[in-house]
Amino acid sequence: MNDNIFTPAYLLLPPGVLSEKVRKAEEILKECTLCPRQCKVDRTSGGRGFCKTGDKPFISSYGPHFGEERPLVGRFGSGTIFMGNCNLGCIFCQNYSISHLGEGAEMSFTKLADIMLSLQKQGCHNINLVTPTHQMPMMLRAIMIASEKGLKLPIVYNCGGYESLHAIQILDGIIDIYMPDFKYIDPAMAKMYSKAEDYPEAAMAAIREMHRQVGDLVTDQRGIATRGLLARHLVLPEGIAGTEGVVRFIAEEISKNTYINIMDQYHPCYKAFDYPSLNRRITHQEYADAVQMAIDAGLKRIDGITL
Repeated sequence: MNDNIFTPAYLLLPPGVLSEKVRKAEEILKECTLCPRQCKVDRTSGGRGFCKTGDKPFISSYGPHFGEERPLVGRFGSGTIFMGNCNLGCIFCQNYSISHLGEGAEMSFTKLADIMLSLQKQGCHNINLVTPTHQMPMMLRAIMIASEKGLKLPIVYNCGGYESLHAIQILDGIIDIYMPDFKYIDPAMAKMYSKAEDYPEAAMAAIREMHRQVGDLVTDQRGIATRGLLARHLVLPEGIAGTEGVVRFIAEEISKNTYINIMDQYHPCYKAFDYPSLNRRITHQEYADAVQMAIDAGLKRIDGITL
């Protein structure tokens, strides 16, 4: 069913490199600094930091997904694996049952690898790891196991943007497609709504490194993404997300050819109802203004927009 002819990055690594990267990633869990929170708990001995996650894969759900961006979905869907819990504290999270309430179950590395292989067998065009930041070592070990059993799909690192630079550097040569959010440009907004005052600084550093590794998004003859950066930005009411600053950063410091999804699906969830500024959907005008900001910044590949 899947006629993918692209060779993913992790299959091109010299012998022993992937296993060494797995070792380095797992070593971080002993004094965890996988994300900018720097909790420094020993997750291998029962310690739990902000993300409330141990050292085994904790998975909420998985399956072919057709609601992602067109270059990921293609004909047979993106092979999404929703990883439970999160390193962010977004009070408006639309997946709050997973990120905040801990919906999911711990499983073995072999089981997670088998899930990846099952998604490949179903014809999915990629393995799309959703919210992988705090489970990056678990993700790497499962990829290594799956690759030894025949996995040959591109890996999508679908993250919230709140990344540790040294963790992203370990992923160099493994991840084919980075898909980070860039949620806020203002530290005050990031602190108030996601409990992460240093979010803008961390996201900018991570996105720079991601683009250095994989470049602009590249698609095959079918229009399916094979490698590169795909950025996301969720428009929030009242200009809370700082869209103008976000798109200017992407255009000026990353690439005007960055594939970006300016997302319009915000609606109040979880604790957003307690904040008057977030207690409504965005207006058509707010979304139109956000898209225009991206165009004015010089971005040329806006998801769903023909320029």
